[in-house]
Amino acid sequence: MDLNRVTTFLRVVEAGSFTAAATRLQLPTSSVSRSVAKLEEDLGIVLLERTTRKIALTDAGRAYYERAREAVAGLDEATLLAGEAAREPSGVVRVAAPPELGGKLAVLLGEFVRQHPRIHVDVITTARGAELVGGQVDIAIVAGPLQDSDLIVKKLGVSVHRLYASAAYLERRGIPRTVADLARHEAVLYRGNAGHTTWELTGPRGTESIKVQGPLSGDSVQFVFEAVAGGHGIGLLPEQLLSCISASSTPMQSVLPKYTATGALQSLVHASRHLPKRVALLRDFLAQHLVSCERAFDRLLRPA
Repeated sequence: MDLNRVTTFLRVVEAGSFTAAATRLQLPTSSVSRSVAKLEEDLGIVLLERTTRKIALTDAGRAYYERAREAVAGLDEATLLAGEAAREPSGVVRVAAPPELGGKLAVLLGEFVRQHPRIHVDVITTARGAELVGGQVDIAIVAGPLQDSDLIVKKLGVSVHRLYASAAYLERRGIPRTVADLARHEAVLYRGNAGHTTWELTGPRGTESIKVQGPLSGDSVQFVFEAVAGGHGIGLLPEQLLSCISASSTPMQSVLPKYTATGALQSLVHASRHLPKRVALLRDFLAQHLVSCERAFDRLLRPA
């Protein structure tokens, strides 16, 4: 099968006439007509009904057009990607990321653009990055379950949460020795309900539930961390992200260190399996470095 003939047929359908297609292809109208006729001969079917004024697809022609258009578009995309692979990657990559990743992401992306100086990375900080993929951004880093969609998902892992408090708070209110003790303490809540929530903690005695309350709650891990560091209560924070939050000079202490809670699934998402090289490079870079996010905050944490 001659792909040039297939492409010519597609252009005739898109242009609406042999003459218009010939103008776009910069070919004689007779050559375009012969090319489509030869394709029909090769296939053994009539693709177009011709009149003196217009053309129309036959039923067989319509079915062939739909499939051929997809195939040629895929071939064009493959050709573009192959050509890009031979060049140094360049252009803009747009990324959406949760606000609490801002500090760590700035360091990682600084390293990335030093390795690829012709790529520019533009970051949008939002907890709703998945909604922007395919429109405003190329890649999103998201936490939590994803609604059913056609997005391509690369799972980074599930976060593990632990309890932390500042030394000043524990000196003022005392150190909890059991899960039940938490009910008598102030908690800084992540997305609490009117100052209340229930923590599910797993430790030596299995899984225990405790209702906690506190005067502060927020929808940002960064906010919860800063409030805990400021001595306003005990917080349940993802240990994997502590090294990704902007540094604080206030030492943090682990509370009930034998207890953990399972947090949200962390994922990288994008819209297409066939990514431009610049986007694929950044996706792979982020996947590698976010999974191995070093625990730089360990020096701030002391067992209580």
